[in-house]
Amino acid sequence: MPAQGYTYNPVQVREYGRDRMRFELGDVMVEGGPATTALTDAEIDAALEAWPDSWKRAKLFLLESLCRRFAYEVDSKTGPLSFALSDRAKLWRKDYEELKAEVGFSSAPPPLDGGQKPPYFYTGMQENPHAEYPGGVFG
Repeated sequence: MPAQGYTYNPVQVREYGRDRMRFELGDVMVEGGPATTALTDAEIDAALEAWPDSWKRAKLFLLESLCRRFAYEVDSKTGPLSFALSDRAKLWRKDYEELKAEVGFSSAPPPLDGGQKPPYFYTGMQENPHAEYPGGVFG
């Protein structure tokens, strides 16, 4: 089961796993939990499990999630204090677009059924072998 919470161990960055993914995405300020961290451990683990053989596709999936999640953030200013929250979303969008072009992949998640399901539409699906037409039975 994926770990819950927000963890980061910089020593583990050498290995391809949750800590390295956090490092590459710049999501390493885990001390504040959801207030300072964009992704949970469970979200990162889920992406790594969905694409165990493709680090870049797992990263692309997480970047797309980040872009969608933080696209609504606005910049704000109160007196001398200002927050440019949209800058973070722009950086992730740039990383997403670059990686998507490199991977050449639609970031849709892998099919849950393993892709074994037959296509919904198929040739001849509207043919009725029992219908009668002038000149005989169709079929």
